[in-house]
This record gives sequence, structure tokens and C-alpha cells, in this order.
Amino acid sequence: MNRRLLHIIEWLVAVAAYAWLAYSLATYDRYDDVAASLRAMDWTQWTALALAVALMPLNMLLEAWKWQTLMPMPLREAQRQVYYSKLAGLITPWRLGEYPARALLFTKSRSPITRSDLRREGHFTNPQSPLPTILSMGAVGSATMTAAIVISGLVALAFSPAVRNRLGDSYLFVLIIVVALLAAALLLAPKILKRWADVSNRLVWTTTLQSFVRLACWCLQLSLVLYALNAFDNSQFSIINYQLSIILSLPIYFLLVTVTPNIPIVEAGVRGAWAMFLFGSVNAALAGVLLWAINTLLPCLCWLFVRK
Repeated sequence: MNRRLLHIIEWLVAVAAYAWLAYSLATYDRYDDVAASLRAMDWTQWTALALAVALMPLNMLLEAWKWQTLMPMPLREAQRQVYYSKLAGLITPWRLGEYPARALLFTKSRSPITRSDLRREGHFTNPQSPLPTILSMGAVGSATMTAAIVISGLVALAFSPAVRNRLGDSYLFVLIIVVALLAAALLLAPKILKRWADVSNRLVWTTTLQSFVRLACWCLQLSLVLYALNAFDNSQFSIINYQLSIILSLPIYFLLVTVTPNIPIVEAGVRGAWAMFLFGSVNAALAGVLLWAINTLLPCLCWLFVRK
């Protein structure tokens, strides 16, 4: 009966997410701009866009790899949970549903994830319910990803005086506070979470490095989409300083998106607005929305094919 209830909840989440996707696509009002940008693309730009889409499975694989590090399980099962959690994150404020969704599949699954294996690894402290452990490890995963984004963005801002001046000193002050709070949380995580999970400093460092790798994948995808939509002046690519400014703007973009309060219902708009702020064109805004679609909407659609 419990498994049947979990199965019903699983599909209710999926149906709600797909309904929201259908509504979002039906009410999107900039298809004319998208069509015009696509018609203007040459074969090199189409190749760049295809590469950005092809990197989506790698992006999801990197997240599954980190999730496997936090919660020992077969990589295939970790991928299944990661894809499903995209659906739950889409319909919950601030993506709060992602890790409970992974817990739902963990509890329901008959895969070779055993409680004895997790207890042996030192992660699973409650033999009755994995939820506290999964949520604790999820908090570590989210904090390390945020730390990687904020650190990379701050380093890029240090070499981008023009962007710093536009953001203002107060914004930098807030970012420094965020870094300090994240550092304190990660340093104290082993003690704070010891009641529910065994979080070691080594685990924190490992998942932080994995987060940097995933951020690099995001930056590569963004650069490809920007090039595909001609969101900056290609004629200036030979100028080293201009190339450097583009490279530095990539982690800054993800920094601004991450620290801006938003919910999934307006996330595409937030990403597009910050892309226009940094890269200065309407096509840059489209590139931000398109990258969100590649890394959020496509995994949601793919879940039907990977759920088995």
C-alpha cells in the first residue's frame, strides 16, 4: 500500500510538472524573436547550438556523479533520481522539491540501494526513514554548488571593473557576506548534520570540486548558445581583451542568477534579464532563456525515457 501511494505521488508530481511546461510553452510571447534568430544562423552557429544541447546529458551526469558521492548508489539510479527531481523542482518555490523527490524514488525503488550499504558507508543513520539523511546530503550538495558559483563569480568580478561599477559596492558587500555564511555552514556541517548523516570535511571538499566541474560545463554551454544566437559581436573575437571579458562574464552570469531571489515561474525571465545586462543584446536575453530550456525543460521531458 505504501509503495502504491508513493507511485501515485510520483505521477502526480510528473503530471503537474508537464502541465506547467505545456502552459509555459503555450503562453511564451517571444517565438517570433526566436524564429528570426534561428533563421539568421549559419552552419557554424547551428553546430554550436547542437553542441550545447549535446552537453545537457553531461551536465546531468555530473550532477548524478555528485549525488552518488553524497548518497552511495549505482550511477544509473542516481541519474534517474536527478532527472525526476527536475520535475519536482519546476513546480515548487525555489526548487525546494528536488531533494524530497529524490527521497521519494529512493524509498520507492527496488534497485540495489540497500540500507546496509549506506550504514556501512556511514551516511545512513536512521534504519526506518532515509528522508533526514537525503535532505541533509541535499543541503550539502546545494551549499557546495552555490559556493562554487559564488567563488567563481567573485574571482571574475575582481577582474571586471566595468561590471563591478554597474553593480555597485553594496552588491559586492552582500556577496562577501554570502561567501562567509556559506564557508561557515560548510565548516560546521559535520557537527550540525551529525544527527542525521555523517558529513566529513573530505566529502565537502570533494563535492565542492565536483560543483566546479559542473559549473565549467554550464559556462561552456552558455558560450556556445551565445555564439549560436550571435549575442555578441563576432568580428571582435580576435581582440584578446574582448575575449577575456566574455570569458569572465560567464561565471558572473551564473553568480547573478544564483543570488537573485526567484521562483521557477519567473526563472526564465530572470536569466534572460541578467544575460541582457551582461552581454547587452536582445539575443543575449534569448540565449539565457534557451540555456534554461536546455538544462531544465529537456531533462524534464527526458524523464519519461530514463525512468526505467
